[in-house]
Amino acid sequence: MKSESFPCELVTWNDAYLLAKDLSRKIKYSGFSPDLVIAIGRGGYVPARVVCDFMLHDLLTCMKVEHWGVAAHKKDKAEVRFPLAVDVSGLKVLILDDVTDTGDTLQISVDYVGSLGPEEIRTGVLQHKISSLFRPDYYSEKIVEWRWIIYPWASYEDLVGFSERVLLKGPLTFEKTISELERRFQIEVSGERMGEVLEDLVNLGRVVKNGNLYSLVGD
Repeated sequence: MKSESFPCELVTWNDAYLLAKDLSRKIKYSGFSPDLVIAIGRGGYVPARVVCDFMLHDLLTCMKVEHWGVAAHKKDKAEVRFPLAVDVSGLKVLILDDVTDTGDTLQISVDYVGSLGPEEIRTGVLQHKISSLFRPDYYSEKIVEWRWIIYPWASYEDLVGFSERVLLKGPLTFEKTISELERRFQIEVSGERMGEVLEDLVNLGRVVKNGNLYSLVGD
C-alpha cells in the first residue's frame, strides 16, 4: 500500500460483535459443523472467539500468518509465522479471520492447513472485500468500495502507524498531524489520543520533538 492517501473506516466494538454474530449464524444455517476452529492471528483472534461463543463451540486454536503490518503496510508475501500445534488430520476445519483484502492470508492458510490432511476446510471473515482474489465460504459483509478497515482490537496500533505515515513528509505540529490524518486517511482523532500516540512514539525513539514540531528520527 504505497498511496499517500486512502480512505479508512473504523469498526466499533459493537459493530464487530454484530458482524461476528451474523457470521456465526450463516455458518450454522449452512449446516456446517466444524470439529475445530482455527483463528488466523492476529486479526482473527477476537472474531473467532465471538463466533465460537455463538456456535457454542469450544475447540478453538490458532496459527499466525503475517502479510500486513500496521497502518496498511504490506509485506512482500504472506507466510506462516507460527504454525498449528495440533493434529487436524481427518477433521472438518473452519478457518476464521477478520477481513479479506488481497486474499493472500487466507489462501496461504488454506494451502498450509490442507497439507496437514483435514477432511474438509471452510473459511469465514467478518468483511470480504471484492478486491480479494480469495473468496471465503462465509462472510458477514461485502466491501465493494475499497477502504482500509481499522478494527477496535488494533485501532491504537494503526493510529500510531498512520501518524508515522503523515510524519514521513517532514516535521509537523501537533495540530497539523491531526489534520493530516483526517485529510489523507479520513481518520478523526481527539487531541487527548493524539497526545498519547506522539508521546509513545517519542518514548520509543521513533519520533523526536523540537519545539512544537514532531519529526521521524533520522529526518
